[in-house]
Amino acid sequence: MRVTAVSPHLDDAAFSVGGTLAALADAGHEVTVVTCFTRSVPDPEGFALACQLDKGLPADVDYMSLRRDEDAAAMAVLGATPLHLDLPEAPHRGYDSAADLFAGVHPHDDAWRDVRAALAGLPGDLWLAPQALGGHVDHLQVLRAVAGTGRPVLWWRDSPYVLRDPAAVPGPDLPAGLTPVELPQDHVRRADACACYTTQLGFQFGGADGMRAALAGLPEVLLGDTRARELAGRHR
Repeated sequence: MRVTAVSPHLDDAAFSVGGTLAALADAGHEVTVVTCFTRSVPDPEGFALACQLDKGLPADVDYMSLRRDEDAAAMAVLGATPLHLDLPEAPHRGYDSAADLFAGVHPHDDAWRDVRAALAGLPGDLWLAPQALGGHVDHLQVLRAVAGTGRPVLWWRDSPYVLRDPAAVPGPDLPAGLTPVELPQDHVRRADACACYTTQLGFQFGGADGMRAALAGLPEVLLGDTRARELAGRHR
């Protein structure tokens, strides 16, 4: 089976569903993680620059190139193939503060169209994508892009947002009539893969030990319709 996971950023899939991806790869399935917003933007300014300075990185570092390398290392741990789309993150699309990232999609931000167009030609028997818990605009854009494709999708709970707010609600484009499903998971490999994202661990979890402690008790419960759940069940 070809499994295609659609990740907004270069860490979301591993943080949220890495244990499931590792188990699917171990079962012999072809696992690809498509990360949407990975474009390097020369000479970042304002909030975009602040997003790398607050990770302790100097202004002249190609932040996204560094993160793409981290992602390649993480995918090797999971047994998945990384595919990076050349689309800009929200700070390069006019979102100018951390609060703005969680205040709703800007009226003229149609990044979901670019994501959907890029996914149109990609293979996949079973798809995984975020529920957009936490309301980050890039997650909302990916949810909207994938929800309209008609493909069999299992929707993951976005980590670390679900850790911060277990009652967080999904984005408005999540399809109705979904029920939970848990596939086999390798949480040790999930943590080892997440440890590859060294630029993010301090900011998100307070360090590698904090990440391992935070994720240790987090099961990967997905939501799916009947078609997606049956497809996943046949290939366990």
